[in-house]
Amino acid sequence: MPVTVLDIVVIVVVLISAILAMVRGFVREVLSIASWAAAAAAAYLFYKPVVPLVQPYFESKTVGVIVSAAAIFFVALIVASYITMKISDFVIDSRIGAVDRALGFVFGAVRGLLLLVVAFLFFNWLVSPPPAWVAQAKTAPLLKSLGEQLMAALPPDAEEAIMKRIRGTSGGGGEAPAA
Repeated sequence: MPVTVLDIVVIVVVLISAILAMVRGFVREVLSIASWAAAAAAAYLFYKPVVPLVQPYFESKTVGVIVSAAAIFFVALIVASYITMKISDFVIDSRIGAVDRALGFVFGAVRGLLLLVVAFLFFNWLVSPPPAWVAQAKTAPLLKSLGEQLMAALPPDAEEAIMKRIRGTSGGGGEAPAA
């Protein structure tokens, strides 16, 4: 089997992700993800007091809620990113900087592979039968196996559970959550 376009894409994506994470360091990568999660949590928990401040500028209550949540999200993300940067700079400049970068490389490689597995799942779902450059790729069995493991880890009714949560949050009537 010759090397195909998919094999080259897998190698390039994993290497780029690994190198970028190595440059940034493991601590910065993990704290960056935590920053996004913290910003999302802050927006979800604290948008209600901001809605009355922005509501006079919008006719739709939904737009007011969205703007409030987005404003809190971005402010929290900026603050958390600043804190992340300071902590990661301290770690990289310390004695464990080399370990941080090595762990960052591994983290980046795993992240790149996970991204490719998800992309491979969607590609196989959308394109049937797969083209020769996918079917004959040396990396295709690995991506397929990891994709099957990922799908097995999901709850059997994941789509339904997500839709119930979305409908429950919005009240099912298309209205914004109560402020």
